[in-house]
Formats: sequence, structure tokens, C-alpha cells
Amino acid sequence: MIVMKKNFEIPDGVEVAVSGMEVTVRGPKGELRRNFDDPRFSGEIEIGASGKEFWAKARSERKAMRAMAGTISGHIRNMCTGVTKGYRWTMKIVYTHFPITVSVRGNEVEVKNFLSEKGVRKARIMEGAKVEAGKEAIIITGNDIESVSQTAANIERSCSLTRRDRRIFVDGIYVSERALATGEGLR
Repeated sequence: MIVMKKNFEIPDGVEVAVSGMEVTVRGPKGELRRNFDDPRFSGEIEIGASGKEFWAKARSERKAMRAMAGTISGHIRNMCTGVTKGYRWTMKIVYTHFPITVSVRGNEVEVKNFLSEKGVRKARIMEGAKVEAGKEAIIITGNDIESVSQTAANIERSCSLTRRDRRIFVDGIYVSERALATGEGLR
């Protein structure tokens, strides 16, 4: 018995392949793969694609299973957007007195001279995200929204302050814009 079905139309130029609970999305900007297999809802959620439509069905009346079907559908929709348009997060470097220096080295972002600290603060760049550091802004791009947003969170968190008044100590690196790589805002 199908209790709820969440479906959406697959955009042109995107191919969605479903094998069990593993989904592969291919498009002009690349390929993304994700496995939704979880013992908590195995057998209670079914996913598939036919023609130009993707669907996630919940076979249980439990609210958690209906919510999970919607969550999976949302993840696949984000993957389709990523392989067609891509994502771009812009972060602003804010300082009041001591100029912050940001550089990209390998798979890490290094933040130097944060509140005149002599040490280097580091943030990990997630796989699939590309980071460009300038004097006043950092631009993170990629096809996977989770990699892009987690990289931005890692950078922001590396400059977090504790036991200081945030109204006075505003230094840090903050997300200023979340957009598609084409320049459009997110829905």
C-alpha cells in the first residue's frame, strides 16, 4: 500500500539512474551519486525514475517515513540543479583593525592574522567544492550543494569566537550570498 508519493519532473539534459536505493544523476556539469540505503527505513521507502519523472514513495503511515520520502525527493532535486547549473556561495571577509589573510593550500583554507593571532586557522574543503580566495571575499563553487555549503560552514566555523561580545568583535568570515552558479538566486 502506497501512503504518499512525492514526484517531480526531471529537467532536460539530466539523466537519473536508480539502482536499489542508490541514485546517480548525470548532467552537463558532471555526475553526482548518492546512496539512500538506511536500515531504519529499508523496505518502507521506494524510489525510482521513469521517463522524465522521479518519484519517492512511502509505504508506511508513519510520519517519519512520509517525511523521509519528501527529503529524498528534495535531495534528488538539488542534485539535478547541481549538474545543470551548479552552486556558488560567496563569503565576505570582515575585520575591524587587523587585516585577515586567506589562502587556499591543497584541500584546506588557511586564515592568518585573525584578531592578530600568530597561529593559522584551517578549514577543510569538502570533495567536489572549489574555493577561490580574494582580499575581501571567498567564492565557493561546485555541483553538490552539500559539499559547497559544508565547506562554507567549515570556513565560517574556523573563525568562530567564544567568550567575546559578538556586537563588538565582528571579525570573521561570513556567508553573504547563496546562489546558483548562473547568478540566479536559490528558490
